[in-house]
Amino acid sequence: MANPEAYTWNQYRCTYEYYPGQANLPLLLIHPLGVGLSRWFWHRFCTEFRQQGFHHALYNPDLLGCGDCDKPTVAYTPDDWAAQLEYFIRTVIQRPVAVVAQGATLPIAIKLVERTREPGWVRSLVLGGPPGWALISTPTSAVTQKLLWNLLFSGPVGAAFFRYARREAFLKSFSRRQLFDDEQSIDREWLDHLEQDAADTAGRYAVFSFLAGFWREDFTQAIQAIKQPTLVLFGQEASGIDRISRADKAQKRLQDYLKHMPNSSGKLISGRNVLPYEATEEFVRATGQWLEGLRI
Repeated sequence: MANPEAYTWNQYRCTYEYYPGQANLPLLLIHPLGVGLSRWFWHRFCTEFRQQGFHHALYNPDLLGCGDCDKPTVAYTPDDWAAQLEYFIRTVIQRPVAVVAQGATLPIAIKLVERTREPGWVRSLVLGGPPGWALISTPTSAVTQKLLWNLLFSGPVGAAFFRYARREAFLKSFSRRQLFDDEQSIDREWLDHLEQDAADTAGRYAVFSFLAGFWREDFTQAIQAIKQPTLVLFGQEASGIDRISRADKAQKRLQDYLKHMPNSSGKLISGRNVLPYEATEEFVRATGQWLEGLRI
């Protein structure tokens, strides 16, 4: 793996990995949010991407509050992380990118597109297992978000829950119930990374910002306004942990996005909800071949 590098944004120390490449369009990878998750999530993808002969440069940053980044005690929103990534593109990458967003980090990618639309820093997007359409188009009220944050997540109850959630038994059970199709894919590499990353309890604020629903709003118009070529990939066993779209089958999830995104294509591959990790070869092949077909 590449050695971590650092930059400063808003007086915070932020970290990333860089994998050099020759292709015109570098990839900016957005890791998922959750207990113990950070840039390590993309390591399998980065290795496989090179093994399959794709030559794009890869930028693999930690989101603020995750991994080796500073972890301020704040409630994070998608626009906060989009502002961080906009600065990262402008000052570190310094050229347009293809954004690869995993799962419910789609709102971060949407906000990033909106923030950089005029300069055109984002040229294309790959969405791996985004939320079901009913979820991504249904907001959570600001009152509910603040109540969850103030009464549950920001205080001692939240700290106790995080300590419980970072135990291997919980991580393995949650991964089996909600993330992976094949239980054998929940390996030592996955569990060890989660436990090591979650050892720093300051990382709970990024996780709880997600759980409190600060990413939830009606993104229908924002998604319909995305003109960039977009590839949408779902696992054949894709599922949701929410009540709103839990019952939606993978084909419906895919068709919902293709219907609303004006310049999109997509396919189903094996796996469930963490495709870059569980179905790495297929996810890389679909992503790399699609990128090669773009005239950008």
